[in-house]
Amino acid sequence: MFYGEYLHSMDRKGRLVLPAKLREVSKNNFIEKFFVTRGLDKCLFMFSEEEWRNQEQKFKSISFTKQEARIFNRIYFSGAIEIIPDKQGRILLPNYLKEFAEIKKDVMVVGISNRIEIWAKEKWHDFYGNWRQSFEEIAEKLMEM
Repeated sequence: MFYGEYLHSMDRKGRLVLPAKLREVSKNNFIEKFFVTRGLDKCLFMFSEEEWRNQEQKFKSISFTKQEARIFNRIYFSGAIEIIPDKQGRILLPNYLKEFAEIKKDVMVVGISNRIEIWAKEKWHDFYGNWRQSFEEIAEKLMEM
């Protein structure tokens, strides 16, 4: 559903304008509300409300008696915020999420099928640069599973 890489900048008030293509997909799929939380690899995960509820069910089903499940759920869910973009498609990310992802001004908004990832521009370029050479190797391993 969400695809592509988009370079954007935070405005003076710390708002991020969602890319037009992603706003269009949201509108066409009647998505009005998102949830944003701490993601993996120093990025933020942004889910539609429906996908967030799906993810929530998966993580709630992991036994809280397992320490790793408790730690993950605490960090993941305590960072979550409900966001409704304004009429111009702008969202306001709280400082604790921007600090987590080391977002200052320039941001990469990346569509990853069922979610959107929000990266500090430098972090995305580092990630992509480190892994693009291994892409085919990783694909081979995953296809064998």
